[in-house]
Amino acid sequence: MESGDLHLCIDYVSSGGIILTPEQKAALQTALVILQNENRFYRVYFWGKIFGVKEDYYIVQGAYKDEFAGRKSFYSKDCIHWGLLPLATAKMKENAKLAKGYFTGDPSYETEHVELKITGEGQNATEEEEVTIVKEEDRLTSVIAEIDEDVRIVPRGAFVQVPTAEVVKNRSFEGLSVQEAAKLCNYMHFREAKRLNLRILLQRANMDRAIDFMDSIEDDVPRGSWNIQFERGSGLLIMRSLQWPGYVFYHVPATRKYGSVYFGTGEKNMDLPFML
Repeated sequence: MESGDLHLCIDYVSSGGIILTPEQKAALQTALVILQNENRFYRVYFWGKIFGVKEDYYIVQGAYKDEFAGRKSFYSKDCIHWGLLPLATAKMKENAKLAKGYFTGDPSYETEHVELKITGEGQNATEEEEVTIVKEEDRLTSVIAEIDEDVRIVPRGAFVQVPTAEVVKNRSFEGLSVQEAAKLCNYMHFREAKRLNLRILLQRANMDRAIDFMDSIEDDVPRGSWNIQFERGSGLLIMRSLQWPGYVFYHVPATRKYGSVYFGTGEKNMDLPFML
């Protein structure tokens, strides 16, 4: 969720137990302004909170004018002092999956993963231990990247791809109607398209290449991984991910107010296909 309305927008998702104290709100509001000015970000977002055994991680992200140009992530344990997280590489993401259990709250903590590998055949076969060291800071940035890849969403039409291929906020976006807000096809994964192709474009007569350049969550697998409900009558839409418990998206129909936040342990629900 954007920094400017943090103190108001956090209340939209409070029904799910996502709460910040007045002290945390004030500290975050100040920190987001400082980070934006120091790094010359076009926008800054409060990404959420990952729970740890000893301490929790508060995460914010900074974006430039082209929202697809890459975001920088920062973490803090007190909402005052912030550290820049490294960019998650493919190797980091692969190793991060070897670390199990909760985060400790210490970014320098290292987890050892031991795997037995058999080399040779028959009587010449030997067992060797392969030890992989996973630093918690690397695991943290990998989990953030994976959550963004899997479930970070925006309403259809909220962003537009201009002729220069930059992805910017759509100034003419006025929000989804109540009827539109109830349909999964009106929400898009905020990342480069993976499933979008010419066949899908031809099948959908109402497709607009300027705004339909991302994948719709309607085609997500497994089906049923999103839970939609209206609160305050039809004045507020709340959508929760069952794939990443703790991720919550909100939208106030017929307005430009929307956003998302993650409050969880950083663990993916791998059993979801068997639960639906």
